[in-house]
Amino acid sequence: MTRGELEHVIRAAADIAQDDDIVVIGSQSVLGQFPDAPPSPRISVEADVYPWHRPERADVEAAVAERVRAWIAADFAAR
Repeated sequence: MTRGELEHVIRAAADIAQDDDIVVIGSQSVLGQFPDAPPSPRISVEADVYPWHRPERADVEAAVAERVRAWIAADFAAR
């Protein structure tokens, strides 16, 4: 996962959860401080996120995954 891909996940999670403060945990969180991190910590294609102010909406990952799949499909189709 790249920093740009992570930013897309964060935007989708914020939109779905209606919370602008999204917390990233796990291996992809390193991209916050090191956007050009070496490949080894970026192997995962998943990002664990949750909304800071809306914990009751913490189950946003499935909805985000669907949006990201649609985004990738649209990007691929545009090429």
